[in-house]
Amino acid sequence: MNRIVFYILLFPIGLLSISFHEYMHGKVSYMLGDPTPALMGRLTLNPLAHLDPLGALAMMIFKVGWAKPVPVNPGYYKNPRKGLMYVALAGPASNFFLAFVFAILLRVFILANNIVIYYNLGNIIINRANSPLIHIIILLLFLGVYLNIALAIFNLLPLPPLDGSKILMGILPPRFRRYFYKLEGPIGLIIILALFYFEIIGKIIYPIVDLFLNILI
Repeated sequence: MNRIVFYILLFPIGLLSISFHEYMHGKVSYMLGDPTPALMGRLTLNPLAHLDPLGALAMMIFKVGWAKPVPVNPGYYKNPRKGLMYVALAGPASNFFLAFVFAILLRVFILANNIVIYYNLGNIIINRANSPLIHIIILLLFLGVYLNIALAIFNLLPLPPLDGSKILMGILPPRFRRYFYKLEGPIGLIIILALFYFEIIGKIIYPIVDLFLNILI
């Protein structure tokens, strides 16, 4: 894929995927009785409400990024521990949902236009595309599947402040949760950036992403 075309397509897909991810965090918290996301203006799909400059930069460089966390108040939940787990789970679940929707659209478009595609390790080869527009649409839909699976798997990693750590804290006994609390904030973010820098994150998540892609596409 041409690098310029890649970034042009990545931008709207990335904004949609991250905005929907954060919106669902807020929506589930709101459904559990917490008015905080609504009061803070986060119950919206407007990407400007969710955009984090550092997360957007990571998206452009590493193809995986993050947005500003949606503020929630678990004091409103009947069961704060389970409530936080449900709110955290809503983010990755939203990305899996979008990946499934994009995969269906991609399959329908391929069948309707009698196109053959080959996928391997994040690269896609398109045969029988009769016009540049059809080629671009296929790339856009493919990127929607790819990026949302990557975001879901990345956020499920059990590293604070990622959603996976909050899901795990909802399952673990109380004596183990304090270790995750210590990594919340700048320390956890530094660890994640270091794992990106040394390409450890990619080695963990991209084989899983490829597995899901081969199932969906």
